[in-house]
Amino acid sequence: MDLFFDLETIPSRRDEVCAYLGSSVKMPGTIKKQESIDAWHKNDKKDAQDDAVRATSLDGTFGNICVVGWAFDDSAPQCAYSEIDEAFLLNEFNGAIERELTSQRGRDDPYQVRVVGHNVTGFDLRFLMQRCIVNGIKPHAALGRAMGAKPWDGHIVFDTMVQWSGVGGKNKKLEALCMALGIHSPKEECNGSLVWQWVQDGRIEEVAEYCKRDVVATREVFRRMVYQT
Repeated sequence: MDLFFDLETIPSRRDEVCAYLGSSVKMPGTIKKQESIDAWHKNDKKDAQDDAVRATSLDGTFGNICVVGWAFDDSAPQCAYSEIDEAFLLNEFNGAIERELTSQRGRDDPYQVRVVGHNVTGFDLRFLMQRCIVNGIKPHAALGRAMGAKPWDGHIVFDTMVQWSGVGGKNKKLEALCMALGIHSPKEECNGSLVWQWVQDGRIEEVAEYCKRDVVATREVFRRMVYQT
């Protein structure tokens, strides 16, 4: 069984994390003159601190998952979303995998699952693992197996970016592969850089729909890459 999945992530909103990151921001070493130092503190320091916090959306140490999207084989994409209850998302994802395996195979066998995603070994699985540890929630064994697999191991985890570019090769965005293969891009209205703003604007349901489109596009790219279509 192939499990296609994608995450949407947002920055930390914990006050202590924001304070910690803000205090760690340093003025560029190229600024020497006192008037330039004063200008940086007045005009640029706050933006630099905000950038440091926003960057946590790319690191599961402090960032959070707000949407998990997935699909099994040919099934319609599903998702769970919440901007405040990350544990709910993790448990929903674990439960969905367990239920699907049990219904299809008669038992929950993680060795029957191949995890598929774009940059899934470089980002999604690592971020997911970190957030599971932080929340004290053990990932489903199928996910744990994929987390420990080599990025190029296409039998346990199939990373469309790695399989296209090779390990250490020039990374290709999902949008680029969709364009190359004539697949409708999921990035027309939204992309990862807009997720946090959309969540802040109360548009998390739209982010969830975007995530599901990512899952579908990844499945289509995968099938082209393995000559299933």
